[in-house]
Amino acid sequence: MKKAYDDRPWLKAYDPGLPPDIDIPAKTYTDTLLEGLTTAPDRAAMHFMGTTLTYRQLDEMSCRFATFLTTNGIKPGDVVGLSLPNIPQFLIAFCGTMRAGCTVTGVSPLLTPKELAHQINDSGCRVLVTLDAIFERVLTKIENQVPGLSHVVTTSIGDYLPAIKRILGKLLKKLPSGKVTPIAGKTIMLFKQVMTQYSPDRSTAVVTPDDICLIQYTGGTTGLPKGVELTQHNIFSNLTQVKKWTDFEMAQDVLCSGFPFFHLAGLMFGMTAMATASTQCLIPDPRNTKNICSEIRTHAPSIYANVPTLYQMLLEDPVFKKLDFTPAKIFVSGAAPFAVESIRAFEAVVGQGKVVELYGMTETSPVITCNPVEGNKKIGSVGVPVSNTHVRIVNVENGTDLMPVGEPGEIIVRGPQVMKGYHNKPEETDHAMREHDDKTWLHTGDVARMDEDGYFYIMDRSKDMLIVGGYKVFSREVEETLYQHEAVEFCAIIGLSDPKRPGSEIVKAVIQLSKDAQNQDADTLKENIKTYCRENMAPYKVPKIIEFIDAIPLTAVGKVDKKALR
Repeated sequence: MKKAYDDRPWLKAYDPGLPPDIDIPAKTYTDTLLEGLTTAPDRAAMHFMGTTLTYRQLDEMSCRFATFLTTNGIKPGDVVGLSLPNIPQFLIAFCGTMRAGCTVTGVSPLLTPKELAHQINDSGCRVLVTLDAIFERVLTKIENQVPGLSHVVTTSIGDYLPAIKRILGKLLKKLPSGKVTPIAGKTIMLFKQVMTQYSPDRSTAVVTPDDICLIQYTGGTTGLPKGVELTQHNIFSNLTQVKKWTDFEMAQDVLCSGFPFFHLAGLMFGMTAMATASTQCLIPDPRNTKNICSEIRTHAPSIYANVPTLYQMLLEDPVFKKLDFTPAKIFVSGAAPFAVESIRAFEAVVGQGKVVELYGMTETSPVITCNPVEGNKKIGSVGVPVSNTHVRIVNVENGTDLMPVGEPGEIIVRGPQVMKGYHNKPEETDHAMREHDDKTWLHTGDVARMDEDGYFYIMDRSKDMLIVGGYKVFSREVEETLYQHEAVEFCAIIGLSDPKRPGSEIVKAVIQLSKDAQNQDADTLKENIKTYCRENMAPYKVPKIIEFIDAIPLTAVGKVDKKALR
């Protein structure tokens, strides 16, 4: 069995001409980003609801943002948080941060004040770029709890919209807005001020392959999200792997994705676009299928990347079915399972063989496996490991013994895209990164099987993880919050299949009440707990179903028996 893994049976599935190990030089992501920004200056870098910015404009604006950082004492290695939807300001600030040699941490605009404070403080964030609406409704509630945050740059979704859309959006109150007020001890600036008051200095900080490029947050068993440290070379490596896999060419493609930039899948897609001088269509609201269809009709994207639920939402829009998908090369699907029947229905509209499922995680920059672009795609599988990547299926119990072909076990992986570690969490890092055969392997916690051709099939996710609309929800994190409610004695979070959104789940909380709460009205108590959750966690994490139970079932060793609950 060991020989089968060492032989990498998946190599025969590779597209012709793609070697098992490609040359990945000791370069940084910033190196390749600067190449992308300057290769085709007059090419459109992004389309945003009627506004187009060229690479020349993106290059200049990013220089201005970098000057803002350096002028205000932000040094290479300092952390800049970007809490924005998919709008031009995100990419401008991102590129400027890279130029200044700083580290980006993507921050979900959906975080509660408590969650935002945790990420700012844990990452050591010095600068936060965010919407004025988030500033007023979230940041002001924690302004005295984030001492390390020195600068805040605010912007509006309408800042780069065409004038008519911006005016109508304000009049009809369709654009979120908020009041920006002074905060003691912090410098507050408008994004537009940064773009006019600072010169486009073209100097770029020196960064090395080992420098931290991103600190992306992901959940974990501790109940609080962990910061994943991805180096400049981690990102450059995965970018190189993906470029070779998909045969990306400089300044040729138009990309369209509903993945949010604060999520690594969306951010890496955007980073790849800029590094290859590709054009991207920005989708600020992935639920607005009307807008997505308009972008497709106008700009004819060649490469797409979305969660399966968004593809299914598009399929339900009658306009989508009438569009011309001749220019489309591939539709990348990830972050959740894509039902086989749904893939077939989708490809009946966009073209056979165009859906490419992949598997990855934040800790691997993110791509680990992918179905071949030209060769045999096995529907229902997440494909085979990309070049320079080794994957094993090991016994879940001991984390060491190799499982036979076809048998489920935990995925472990090694390759140049695997993270440096968890930010300020050496014990968590040591638990995830373990030595086998004198090499370091990342234990993913995900369960899969491998067939005789080397294709991988995800059997189950990490035991404590749910997928809700493409977002990862870690049950332990929700449970930790619930335990702070006085009515909760014991609790467990499980996921139920969402009949309205195949591939997505409904968060369910099973609660054993405290003695004082057992005589209270059940319906009133459930609503009280839901209200508490809404106040203390992002909307997609809030349990939609609450069930009270006399006693939470436990295993023989005293752990919550989630299998029995399911």
